[in-house]
Amino acid sequence: MSDDEKTPAREIITDYAQSHFRYFRTADGTVYAQRNGHPVARPIRSQGTTGSHRQELMVGLYRDGVGVFNGTALKEALDLIEALALTEDVQPVHIRVAPGWDGATWLDLGRPDGRSVRIHPTGWDIVVPDPREVCWRRTQLTGELPLPARDTDGKGIDLLLRLCNFATAQTECLAIAWLIGCLEPSVPVPAPFLTGPQGAGKSTGGRMLTRIIEGMSGDLRRAPKDEENLIAAVAAGWVTALDNLSHMTPDLSDAMCCIVTGAENVKRALFTDGDVFRARYRRPLLLTGIDVGVIRPDLAERLLPLRLERPRVRRTEAELWADYAEALPVILGSLLDLTVKVRAVEVETPTDLRMADFAHLCAQLDVATGFGSLAAYRAALDDLNDDVIEGDLLAQTVLRHAADVEPGTAQRMTSTEWLHHFTRLYTGEECRLLPKGWPTTGKVLSDRLKRLQPTLAARGVLIDSGRTYEGRYIEISRSPAAPPHQQQTL
Repeated sequence: MSDDEKTPAREIITDYAQSHFRYFRTADGTVYAQRNGHPVARPIRSQGTTGSHRQELMVGLYRDGVGVFNGTALKEALDLIEALALTEDVQPVHIRVAPGWDGATWLDLGRPDGRSVRIHPTGWDIVVPDPREVCWRRTQLTGELPLPARDTDGKGIDLLLRLCNFATAQTECLAIAWLIGCLEPSVPVPAPFLTGPQGAGKSTGGRMLTRIIEGMSGDLRRAPKDEENLIAAVAAGWVTALDNLSHMTPDLSDAMCCIVTGAENVKRALFTDGDVFRARYRRPLLLTGIDVGVIRPDLAERLLPLRLERPRVRRTEAELWADYAEALPVILGSLLDLTVKVRAVEVETPTDLRMADFAHLCAQLDVATGFGSLAAYRAALDDLNDDVIEGDLLAQTVLRHAADVEPGTAQRMTSTEWLHHFTRLYTGEECRLLPKGWPTTGKVLSDRLKRLQPTLAARGVLIDSGRTYEGRYIEISRSPAAPPHQQQTL
């Protein structure tokens, strides 16, 4: 056969690839390859250590006796495949948790055979998902989970609570509600903040909660120094666990708010002038630490404080984690059983809480089990409001002003007039110095009051703003029936 009659190598590779793999694109234009009948998809341009499609294709060509091809032929074939795939239908890829058909959700067990857990209000099962329903994306952070045990009769929940050092029953039910929320891709869940005295096992407890979802390779990480690295770490896994936080900058606080409730990051694509790269993310977040200082009000509404206590009996790390690894299949099975039971419950959604989806989940958990998780969640938010107020002298001054206001009445002034009023109220007759960070202009005061608005409203102090022909104004009033907590505080 002459050289002109030989089939070009790029065509051989392209024919083999299209007969053994399914190619599709995501909404951001990234092209993925999925082996026929297997749910795991890999970006065709990936060179990652978890196995790229290029490596997968080379191995398949060699093992099936097609041949070994040089890099130029592979590149030309992949360029053609990528161009063809851009005309295919759009399908999303998911990490660890994904929505499915008929109201089901999926949990990726991280296994080579692709077996995953399908969770439905009627039950759960371990199957290989239809690639058209679920496409998994795996990274170095995707650990393998054991096959969950069946017919556990709730023993796994008891095992988990015995291994962790939660201080109260209210803390225990909130931790369980958070774990159930992590199995629902459409529900934003507040970030648990594991706190307690030194030696309470905060890091160990955080690892245990994380590894139920991420496997035994899941671990805690130090908070990245910049938002870009934080987003990269968040995008590569499902649960992001940050350990031993002692200080929280405003930028880190804002980034955590975006992680919990969802946001999109857009930046210039590498090696291009005009293309952009879009990264959408919303992930469960877990934090540990003794104290992070002043908590900003917007983050406080997205936190879930879980207090731990020092264990009475100490155990070695090897013994503790050996017991945990043995109990993990039972823990996961019990959690799945409880998730199915909770999802089958119909309740009304509480409308007074910001994280309404999580509040609805707590209400479902209470009906299904008899726990008091919704009341515990309200109490936890109330404690966080106290923390915000204790760390903000302006909030304390506004509450001091409201204590002398008749309930049901309102006072209206400009932001500058309110600034002079609060400044005089804070300095008092002794004319003490203003603290660092005190508002310096009416605009700064207005912005601070907007941030404090939900916190103060929880204490019965209502803040409104508007405009008349004379200019802008801020109106502060006390609700007619102030909450008992506020009446005691004031």
